[in-house]
Amino acid sequence: MKKLFSNIISGFTGLWLAVLFIPKVQIQILNTSNFFGFPLTKNWHIFLVLGIILGLLNYFVKPIINGITLPLRIITLGLFSVVVNMIIIWFLDIMFIEIYIPFWIPLLETSLIVLAINFVILKIVKNDN
Repeated sequence: MKKLFSNIISGFTGLWLAVLFIPKVQIQILNTSNFFGFPLTKNWHIFLVLGIILGLLNYFVKPIINGITLPLRIITLGLFSVVVNMIIIWFLDIMFIEIYIPFWIPLLETSLIVLAINFVILKIVKNDN
């Protein structure tokens, strides 16, 4: 359960920092922005929904993709995990029209930010035990 919450917090924080520091990553509020009938009228509403969805994708889908791509991760000494993170964030970009991440370099930078924050938060959570 701690890992799920750390994934959600790192997704929220990573996307927020990506929008702040990467020039081409954008979050926009649309008139039709809602999530299961709840209107999304502020930026933090969208960041919260995107962070929750990204955290759930990292918690449930990422282990499946990591299992499928295990030979590639072994060959590349673990560097293919960055590509897996890029695929998950790209899928989030496809699912929601409120977020816009151009394909190559901004997607890589966003993926590295989310990966680094997730690593730090997991280290903090594991040190508490």
